[in-house]
Amino acid sequence: MYIINGIAYAGEPAGIIKVQSVKVMPDYCLLLTFSTGEKRIFDAYDLLQYPAYKPLINKEIFNNAYIEGGTVVWNNGDIDIAPETLYYKSFKYEESCSG
Repeated sequence: MYIINGIAYAGEPAGIIKVQSVKVMPDYCLLLTFSTGEKRIFDAYDLLQYPAYKPLINKEIFNNAYIEGGTVVWNNGDIDIAPETLYYKSFKYEESCSG
């Protein structure tokens, strides 16, 4: 059990999730490496319907994603998204090698 702001929670507190690297993929997807060591794919296409993310429709802006403060940002830091959202709304990336 742990307590935050006077509220008791069962279990152990979750670790802070941070994005360590980002690689832009086709079709508005991002390959992310998290502080957990996991690589995951985030599909950002659905974000484009929201006003805050409309500038990302411009592929030049979207393709210039970078890491700042442990998360992905665009447009000189004007656009960002919580690392927890990136983590929980992404799926595991499996690297494979065929040869």
